[in-house]
Amino acid sequence: MGFEEESRTYHESDPPGKIEIATTKPTNTQRDLSLAYSPGVAGPCRAIAENPDDAYQYTAKGNLVGVVSNGSAVLGLGDIGPQASKPVMEGKGVLFKRFADVDVFDIELDLDDPRAFASAVAAMEPTFGGINIEDIRAPECFEIEETLHEEMSIPVFHDDQHGTAIITGAALLNAAEIAGKELSELEVAFAGAGAAATATARFFVSLGVEPENVTMSDIDGIITEKRVAADDPHPYVEAFASNEGGDLADAMVGADAFVGLSAGGIVSQEMVRSMAADPIIFAMANPDPEIDYEEAKAARDDTVIMATGRSDYPNQVNNVLCFPFIFRGALDVRATEINEEMKVTCAEALADLAKQDAPDAVRKAYSDEVLQFGPEYILPKPLDPRVLFEVSSAVAQAAVSSDAARAEISLATYHERLEARLGKSREMMRIVLNKAKSNPKQVALAEGDDEKTIRAAFQMHEEGIAQPLLIGNREEITAIVEEFGLEFEPNVIDPSEVDLGAYADRLYELRKRKGITRSEAEDLVEQNSDYLGSVMVEMGDADAMLTGLTRHYPTGARPPLQVIGTAPDVEYVAGVYMLAFDDRVVFCADATVNRDPDHQALAEAARRAAEVARQFDVEPRVALLSYSDFGSVDNEGTRKPRAAARTLRRDPDVDFPVDGEMQADTAVVEEILTETYAFSELEKPANVLVFPNLEAGNIGYKLLQRLGGAEAIGPMLAGMDEPVHVLQRGDEVKDIVNLAAVAVVDAQQE
Repeated sequence: MGFEEESRTYHESDPPGKIEIATTKPTNTQRDLSLAYSPGVAGPCRAIAENPDDAYQYTAKGNLVGVVSNGSAVLGLGDIGPQASKPVMEGKGVLFKRFADVDVFDIELDLDDPRAFASAVAAMEPTFGGINIEDIRAPECFEIEETLHEEMSIPVFHDDQHGTAIITGAALLNAAEIAGKELSELEVAFAGAGAAATATARFFVSLGVEPENVTMSDIDGIITEKRVAADDPHPYVEAFASNEGGDLADAMVGADAFVGLSAGGIVSQEMVRSMAADPIIFAMANPDPEIDYEEAKAARDDTVIMATGRSDYPNQVNNVLCFPFIFRGALDVRATEINEEMKVTCAEALADLAKQDAPDAVRKAYSDEVLQFGPEYILPKPLDPRVLFEVSSAVAQAAVSSDAARAEISLATYHERLEARLGKSREMMRIVLNKAKSNPKQVALAEGDDEKTIRAAFQMHEEGIAQPLLIGNREEITAIVEEFGLEFEPNVIDPSEVDLGAYADRLYELRKRKGITRSEAEDLVEQNSDYLGSVMVEMGDADAMLTGLTRHYPTGARPPLQVIGTAPDVEYVAGVYMLAFDDRVVFCADATVNRDPDHQALAEAARRAAEVARQFDVEPRVALLSYSDFGSVDNEGTRKPRAAARTLRRDPDVDFPVDGEMQADTAVVEEILTETYAFSELEKPANVLVFPNLEAGNIGYKLLQRLGGAEAIGPMLAGMDEPVHVLQRGDEVKDIVNLAAVAVVDAQQE
């Protein structure tokens, strides 16, 4: 099946197209429907009639963008008309929703006259919080956008112009820095004089490029003052008109940068060789760039900083890095426009993000590329989740500071709101991260010379979550810090540099009646960082510890269990996972430690899991799970969770509702719990699930994670005398940072 046929099959599969409308409120009962429509809508309608701004409070206007086109200049397809452009506009809506949780109505207008088009769009202002005009030919697009800016009091954005300009501008900021060139001194040659090229040239001036240093060319050669006077190609390029003519080759001689928004294959290696030292080449024609990546790189011996519009080369200039996020920020402050300050801020935020350490998930998604700031990485990737809260936050703040906003925001809380849009787990982790930041503690990282651990330590340091102590070889740690450009001085505990005698003495004292000799204790603290880290925590030289990234879970858990042990009133530790779904979180225990617990161990796991839930500001409701509901089956297996629930209910120190044994669906489905088993101690579905054994717990949480779409955080080792957590082998940097935050909160409570 060819790619085009595959695409048609993709689009025509039931239901046809790529988008649908979904309800956001309950519509299950007659009461729900009467609230949603007649007579209930009368209330918000009257409120909006009295105060039109209340539309943002009572309707979806504040999160709704109109993507509007007449299909006169569809990328790669040309003037195909409004109906044929609909798949593209639907696709734009998919990107808005996928990357920034912005809802879209796509609107295709059969209007070629720019004044009629602008009038039709302006009449839709009551419907939308913003307008994205799309795929409209030049110069009509300029006239339409200017008219809409004047007539509408909501943001209007032509992505073909400004999205391309902003992303290319971000690339230019970083490319110029790498090349050691000042923007004000750059000589820039453009190929193309359409909407994208003109807007990009204008935006470069906003960033600091001098207009007289820009030379624009089209198919007929360099744009001159004479040509502009004759309306060739259009008056919007007047600021960049040259006194002298020539062709593109002439324009590129001595140029520091080339920007191609024209046609493939029009730039030769000889033209590249004619440019200034360490040239910047943005060849963005699609699908074939003005010059191939390999050809441009091979044309010279110095550094060629290259970007294209293609995803199979480094530094893809992709508008999806801009339009979802600039609208997100604009919508959230009810901006009246997207002004130049907001655009410049957007470009600067993107440029800055490329200099930061990329998350592991992004590295995996782009496994063939180097994601470290430099000539091959001057732009962040569209799949980088940080773009949402870094760029949108910056844009929202710029709107406020430039008086374009009608609603102010607290930048700190807005950042958290944006993170929550990326998933419930981020919202929940933010609670713990904020607690950790309030009083960061020292966290010993047993695998301190591992790359992920070091990158995680840098994030802990940068965000003020913890004071990381890296246990490992100083030279190896320093080399990795330098390799990844991490700007911090790590606190390294190198066993070869430290007198470990006191730690060996303490380990010997703790384990001498468990078969450990003094010399063996010395070997363990020198050669096994898990033992060294555990003794450091036990002696108070560190507040918490993480291990397990490169080891099997039992191997990582054994040293802290031997050295630190359980809390004085605790006989059993438990491994607890937090599973975050779109609309709820549940805590699962025990999925990592107790293979075949008795009823006392199950009760202990419930207590510990409830404590973990409260760290996330969740009031626990505990269910002891089984394949039986309240005695419907009576055997040794069902008696254990039943006895555990009874033990907990009789404990005067237990201040949370608990019941069991019960089946999993009984525990989590409100109708079953309240209608069939109204006698249950749980008035609402459980949010802490205690599995009957390790096998069930491990299977259960992994099924919920993989098939239920939950994001798992953990395992959190609960019940230790001091804060220790054991990672899963292969965890990502964010997992290490998250567990470090949990450990810090544990230490704060200690």
